[in-house]
Amino acid sequence: MGRGIEIRDAHFPGRAPIDAYGDGGFRFADMSHRGSLLCLPSGIHGWDVTEESTLDVALFKRVLDEARDIEVLLVGTGQDIRRLPPELKIRLRDARIISDPMSTGAAVRTYNVMLAESRAVAAALIAV
Repeated sequence: MGRGIEIRDAHFPGRAPIDAYGDGGFRFADMSHRGSLLCLPSGIHGWDVTEESTLDVALFKRVLDEARDIEVLLVGTGQDIRRLPPELKIRLRDARIISDPMSTGAAVRTYNVMLAESRAVAAALIAV
């Protein structure tokens, strides 16, 4: 008898530095994940976003839901830096979150440093 494939939302229930990135995914906490990630106070979540995605407010709902525990959101926008849409910047600012778009590599490095400093940081990382 064959087993069916169970599809679950990817979620690591803790905070962990990102050990490596590239080839369409990330390594952290002795695990690997293909695709993009949201690194939030509630843990690390799979994020269904690519470099071609429009960065609208709906994609950041989980970030806004946890806003009280986030001071800085690093947005790794892929290989290149992309501006955040004005509506998204306003929603994040209204939630008292400082948003900082940068390449995914720079976002990973900055996230790891801020996490090590126990800062209230979150990251939205588009896989490269």
